[in-house]
Amino acid sequence: MINLVNKLLTSNTETEVLEFKKAERQFDKDKLGKYFSALSNEANLNNMHSAYVLFGVNNDKTITGTKISDIQLNEYKQEIANNTSPSLNFRKVERIATDNGNVILLEIPAAPQGMPVSWKNHYYARNGESLSGLSIEKIERIRNQQKEDDWSRVIINEATIDDLDTEAILIAREQYAEKNPSKEKDISLWDDKTFLNKAKLSIKGKITRAAILLLGKSETDHYLSPGTSKITWILRDRDGIEKDYQHFFCPLLLEVNKVHAKIRNLKYRYLQEGSLFPDEVDQFDAFTIREALNNCIAHQDYRLGGKINVMEREDGILNFTNMGNFIPGTVENVITADSPEELYRNPFLANAMVNLNMIDTTGSGIKKMFVIQKNKFFPLPEYNLSNNKVSVSITGKVLDVNYARKLASMPDLSLSEIILLDKVQKQKKLSQSEIKELKIKGLIEGRKPNFHISARVANVTGEKAKYIRQRGFKDNHYKTLIIEFIAKYGKATKKDIDNLIIDILPDVLDNNQKKNKLRNIVYAMSKRDKTIINQGTSRYPEWVLSTSNNKKIN
Repeated sequence: MINLVNKLLTSNTETEVLEFKKAERQFDKDKLGKYFSALSNEANLNNMHSAYVLFGVNNDKTITGTKISDIQLNEYKQEIANNTSPSLNFRKVERIATDNGNVILLEIPAAPQGMPVSWKNHYYARNGESLSGLSIEKIERIRNQQKEDDWSRVIINEATIDDLDTEAILIAREQYAEKNPSKEKDISLWDDKTFLNKAKLSIKGKITRAAILLLGKSETDHYLSPGTSKITWILRDRDGIEKDYQHFFCPLLLEVNKVHAKIRNLKYRYLQEGSLFPDEVDQFDAFTIREALNNCIAHQDYRLGGKINVMEREDGILNFTNMGNFIPGTVENVITADSPEELYRNPFLANAMVNLNMIDTTGSGIKKMFVIQKNKFFPLPEYNLSNNKVSVSITGKVLDVNYARKLASMPDLSLSEIILLDKVQKQKKLSQSEIKELKIKGLIEGRKPNFHISARVANVTGEKAKYIRQRGFKDNHYKTLIIEFIAKYGKATKKDIDNLIIDILPDVLDNNQKKNKLRNIVYAMSKRDKTIINQGTSRYPEWVLSTSNNKKIN
């Protein structure tokens, strides 16, 4: 990183992709967001991987140092993630020590192909060393990259309409008519070539990869190479052992129903809890299955040559996986957005799937999946966006009855609040803003990272005992127990104190954290409070009451 900083400092001046800022103690978040948008867009237009901002450096390249804290940097990252579209963040944030003070390197990724980056709905650029608005010409240059790079739009010159499945075309007509009822009479008059053009599956009568993927005969999969239409369904038992599998190929318009039929959608019966729960529901909602699977088809990065996997576990969990990064950035961005996504990895394919009523453009599909799970009191869908894949797990049962009771007894909780409480249930990491939101609303207590439901929620849901187990007692309570033990038995070994206290420490702590907490309590009693002293060795302590404390008890 020092070499990189030195290399950047050799630049004669600031450039379209390099900015120096003195920023001794702070930097305006809004201005930083504008620089992020501008530098990201310019990196894209200049065919560069990244752009850079250096804090602690003057315009003349002299290092002055910066004292911006890690807390401030985290706030900057949160602000960038919340207000850029598509949601992006710094690729790296590094603090480098120099003889003249610390320099902070902010590495900004180039705007993704086809997607200019905006800050608070405005696009920014660089005019030499200055900020400016991103011109219409530059916006179009970036957006046109996606059209040029749309895998699904490519015409297969060797393919003809005879390579398409006649049943798939018939079903496509029916679904197109359902999507466009005002055109139903016209549709019946169109020949297949006209219909394919109108449904945006072909281009001037020429067959595209999207047409083969959705309507092609099974033997036409080779036209997609190195991509593939392959979907694999796998059934595994509770131990993860594979019990059954089946592969599906184009036409995916028809095969989606066959994959759906393979999934054993059993009935889930609730334990009786008064009127809080329904008696019986399907483990997996039909909409949820189709939405997850069609999203995989629409957003798969077919250039990577991978297949779509649908993995069903006998313990009631479905997992859908497709290749490629998650373009919106985070699932929260999709759920909280007031408008649909503007861009897709495969826009031509996505548009065709919209026309065939397979997906919609309102951006509400994922949100509806969350609502369906919430209404069943099941865990919310869980996304894993690592390793250049998108994986979503749907759980078809109640994992934590107590958590389900929370939701059932607090119907006024918003979906965003439930999503955050679901994270607490699953012991997932919370961001600083999420912690703040839950604490302001009185939904959680505790210290990072060991949060638990608040007394307010526990009181409403009848989980007061669990609340105490999670929160624990004040340290003085544990100290009193140790003193009372020693007063009764004369002394206490480390094992005695462990047996006395470990099991009643907060449940949110793991075993190592409990041992560390108890060690700190005993240390405070001997060094600060001076209520006990060690008459043994450091390895084998024997704690007794100090003389002054012994007199008080006597």
